[in-house]
Amino acid sequence: MPEPTTTRPAGVLLDMDGTLIDSEKVWEVALNDLMKHLGAPELSLEARLESVGGSLDSSLRICFREAGRDPDTIPADEYRETGEWLYDRAGELFSHGVPWRPGARELLGALREAGIPAVLVTNTIRVLVERALETLGREHFTAVVPGDEVREPKPQPEPYRRGAELLGVDPGDCVAVEDSPTGALSAERAGCAVLVVPCELDVPAGPRRVLRETLAGIGPAELGAVLAEVRAR
Repeated sequence: MPEPTTTRPAGVLLDMDGTLIDSEKVWEVALNDLMKHLGAPELSLEARLESVGGSLDSSLRICFREAGRDPDTIPADEYRETGEWLYDRAGELFSHGVPWRPGARELLGALREAGIPAVLVTNTIRVLVERALETLGREHFTAVVPGDEVREPKPQPEPYRRGAELLGVDPGDCVAVEDSPTGALSAERAGCAVLVVPCELDVPAGPRRVLRETLAGIGPAELGAVLAEVRAR
């Protein structure tokens, strides 16, 4: 089979936590602080890894379950207040700044220079995304799709479909950049070509996925090659 030729993505849809910034460690601290708030021990490694890439609801359900409580029986007011507590604590941690993942800052700059629109697509809620944008740079993104502004967050396809819609392009003409199984599944279900750079978890191969070890050295041409490779399969 001939090598796929490089093509230009109509847009690049980028995850945030673990993909652009090394914020999964921030979430680990926030979730373990929540466990203390619930009067329970820290999350087991298995439970922590289960939460990676998830939504607020999935993280809360894990924490309540690990604290010995059935998430389905938690009163609505307590559930809401616990979620607010978690995001207040995470917000404090985000306010100290979060380090970049290798190659991420350079990729955003290269996309902007090339005139390829980028959308931030994340399960994190808007208020924390706004804090993270102080590190990421608002000027790098044409649009943002936070987790609290979609009906069904990742792993459902709505976030990535919405990102492409905001650009007025087809998801199949876009490259998504992800680090987790949850996010990769969301982007794949939406019809995107997916560049996967794992962070906390191994991500299995898939028909629309191209795996790399790092974003270092990745630019518009390399993303175009990802799109061409997926189309050629």
